[in-house]
Amino acid sequence: MKIVIRPLHIMSLGGYIVETEFPYRNVIVVNPTEEPIKLEVPVFSEEWIEEQSKLGLELTPLTDEDNYLSHFRKAKAKLDKLKAEID
Repeated sequence: MKIVIRPLHIMSLGGYIVETEFPYRNVIVVNPTEEPIKLEVPVFSEEWIEEQSKLGLELTPLTDEDNYLSHFRKAKAKLDKLKAEID
């Protein structure tokens, strides 16, 4: 299955991670491009991160020890700065 992440948009994929062997509990995905990008979901392996990065996406994988809100805010601030530069 594929989902589309809109241009200059951020989303969280915690609900799309289905493997218990996957080392991350969540992945923050930022599309810094001005084009929509299709993501392959659900997330099954670490190779998925590399494959999606090649599409131009910025990915932040989170473990149980990571603070989700802190990482999300940092990614959002970076995206907002990029949006301001484009406008």
